[in-house]
Amino acid sequence: MENAGRSNEVSEGPDALKLEDRYINRELSWLQFNSRVLEQASDQSVPLLERLNFLRIFGSNLDEFFMKRVGGLKRHIAAGVTAPSVDGMTPERQLKAVRHFLIPQLIEWERVFFDEVKPQLGDSRIELITDWSDLKPEEKKFAEKHFREEIFPVLTPLAVDPGHPFPFISNLSTSLGVALLHPEIEEPLFARVKISDLDPQWLRLDTGKPDKHYRFLLVRELIQQFLHEVFPNMEIRAVMPFRVTRNADLEIDEEEAEDLLELIREELRQRRVANVVRLEHGANPDAWILNFLIEELSLTPDDVYEHTGELYSLSLPEFIGASLPDLKYKTWHPATPAALPKDTNMFSLIRSRDVLVHHPFESFALSVERFVREAVEDDRVSSIKMTVYRVGDESPLIPLLIEAAQRGKDVVCLVELKARFEEQRNITWAQKLENAGVHVVYGIPGLKIHAKTLLIVRKEVEGIRCYAHLATGNYHAKTANLYTDVGLFTSKPEYTSELVHFFNYLTGRSLKDDYSTLLVAPLNMNERFIAMIRREIDNKLAGKPARIVAKMNSLEDRFIIQALYEASQAGVKIDLLVRGICCLRPGVPGLSENIRVVSVVGRLLEHSRIYFFQNGAKNPLEGEFYIGSADWMGRNLHRRVEVIAPVSEKLGHKMCWEILEVLLSDNRQAWDMQPDGSYVRRSSPDADAVGPHETLMRIAAEQSRGQLE
Repeated sequence: MENAGRSNEVSEGPDALKLEDRYINRELSWLQFNSRVLEQASDQSVPLLERLNFLRIFGSNLDEFFMKRVGGLKRHIAAGVTAPSVDGMTPERQLKAVRHFLIPQLIEWERVFFDEVKPQLGDSRIELITDWSDLKPEEKKFAEKHFREEIFPVLTPLAVDPGHPFPFISNLSTSLGVALLHPEIEEPLFARVKISDLDPQWLRLDTGKPDKHYRFLLVRELIQQFLHEVFPNMEIRAVMPFRVTRNADLEIDEEEAEDLLELIREELRQRRVANVVRLEHGANPDAWILNFLIEELSLTPDDVYEHTGELYSLSLPEFIGASLPDLKYKTWHPATPAALPKDTNMFSLIRSRDVLVHHPFESFALSVERFVREAVEDDRVSSIKMTVYRVGDESPLIPLLIEAAQRGKDVVCLVELKARFEEQRNITWAQKLENAGVHVVYGIPGLKIHAKTLLIVRKEVEGIRCYAHLATGNYHAKTANLYTDVGLFTSKPEYTSELVHFFNYLTGRSLKDDYSTLLVAPLNMNERFIAMIRREIDNKLAGKPARIVAKMNSLEDRFIIQALYEASQAGVKIDLLVRGICCLRPGVPGLSENIRVVSVVGRLLEHSRIYFFQNGAKNPLEGEFYIGSADWMGRNLHRRVEVIAPVSEKLGHKMCWEILEVLLSDNRQAWDMQPDGSYVRRSSPDADAVGPHETLMRIAAEQSRGQLE
């Protein structure tokens, strides 16, 4: 399947280039992306609390990177894998390169927090205190009372001695490592005190000042101050805060599983006790404690990273943002979609034409949620089918599906249990759905169901009619306000008839593979994309207009990259909007001089996938546009179930082109990728210039007002 059509080899010109000259390493490309996130934290034009949040996001991203990617590299090394990645780097070499890249990045992370963000928070009446001696007498009294009443009763110190084995240390939990001296024992003893991650990590001090002045004490410092009460009559020789990260890249054979639900439960159990892949510790570590942990956790010095404990705990209470709104982004209230006036039945609207919506600029609640709610309440609707990848804890859609089943409708829900770090939540939702009478399918062994699709079957006067929603984002109400995504509503039979077959493929293992409208992975998507890239080559060689603009989260698939290189060599202009990983090298003479790669990182997470092929059209709006769930990654094209759909109507073309143009022309949040894999941020000479997300907010608001008027 991967080798269908022409040869997947690049043309003769760049054949002499080494692999590392053609491709950027995936792991290093991801670290470059996280650098762009960190840049937001040092950007003085970003509101202060948002900068603190970007520091938190940087750390959270890094946690996941170690659990998934570093964990995977370590598993390969342990298994004796020496085969290089597409860029020519072995797993061991990649691991060394990751550490080499990461050390200065972590130094910058700390610099931004301590030299910029923390002092400016203090200037803005938010003081983060990490030293007990900086407290006033009345604050010490308040904090001590809090410790005795709220913290001390739940602390569980765990010592290590002949009668007490080394304790289990949970993933991403912050602990205090303590070196103790017993009055009757010469050798030091190790003890671990866990800092609960269920409670706030910062204690607001009762200052007696107005409500809009905040002083917080790091809870870890408070516990450390009173450790003598946790270990009475023992001498505390040294204390060192630390944190461990465990491998989440576990190898489990799905093909042999009889029960996928139980398999995922077992994976979650294994993940709790998986090997540690990273040890973080505070500044000026005690050598005895550090060496003890390295030995007990079977680590090497390269697995150890030093930075201060404050960076484990950068989340402040939400009420601060409400009290100090000038330190946050101005609240955006998603507009009512111009194409979906509130007083009109959605089925009537979608029967008349397709509707494309853009979140969070246009409301998720007034489009997707409304669509499902109207289906639940409509007596003519007989069936609702939906894929669930990530929906969140407080999803309004799951209760609606349950209500639909209780009303006697046939409800089918494809719950992807293998959605990384969402497994337990999805298991809980799946069981609630099953208990309500919803037909729940857990997925396909060996493949993740990543498609974002919704199908509604309605009995009408003319007969059965199907309505569909195909999207780039999850059915997740919270992230719909944070991620940029597009969704297509349609009742066109060429879409819905194939979506019926698609759901049959998921629920009944249908073997249909001749989709003509939809691009479905792993069945025909890879071949169709490569064919469309090569069609642009043919058009260019024939003197017709040819251009490719593709927007995605990540670009890594070798065969797609080779096809893009071929297109560049033929003279096709290619613009790639790639937020995260990009393994293609743009601007390399003889290889990719016609390719530009742009990354937009800003207030919102760019998550939509939009693909444009000019296909000989003189006007770009007459070209071909596609939207859907898949990036140009090997996993999306070959190891996941994905759906990409064409956008067939002019209003949809206009919206897609507008999105692409706004992002490509931005001079505030856009970064241009260089041939060596680094990025250069654009800067506008106009101090009043706004970023692309603010521009798209303005456009959505104006369109919504125009519709209402």
